[in-house]
Amino acid sequence: MNIIIRKETETNVAAITEITIAAFANNPHSHQTEQFIIHALRKAHALTLSLVAEVDKKVVGHVAFSPVTISDGSTGWYGVGPVSVVPELQRRGIGKALIHAGLSALKALGAKGCMLVGDPAYYVRFGFRNIPELVLEGVPKEVFLALPFGESKPSGAAIFHEAFTAKS
Repeated sequence: MNIIIRKETETNVAAITEITIAAFANNPHSHQTEQFIIHALRKAHALTLSLVAEVDKKVVGHVAFSPVTISDGSTGWYGVGPVSVVPELQRRGIGKALIHAGLSALKALGAKGCMLVGDPAYYVRFGFRNIPELVLEGVPKEVFLALPFGESKPSGAAIFHEAFTAKS
């Protein structure tokens, strides 16, 4: 399977919404609001990086990266997510390709690191881990993971963009 990763274009917005809805439809940890989060991030001009995956010239995956505020004043940190792949193509390396491309692009922009809420069994392969000094209110520590790109490690409370509270 030939996967092409590129920045989203305006013509991809509807496909991204459809993919996100489908990808999270049966996820027991989802409130099925991920498509609203992406829309709110886009509307707020808070999508630092929005990448799509194409297979056979069809958009089949998406990943969003947005700025995160940290209470210790650390800057240059970003949140990963949502990450979406059409259900019939999940577990075939598309999500992995999206995340690798996004992390590389953020490093090239001078980012200090990324954080996310997700399954540690999946995200440790990218280097994400729990940083005990970093918390996300209301989220269990075992699923709040960070990936520093250098030696600096933030401490304190992380605050994702307000778009992450979008419900519609």
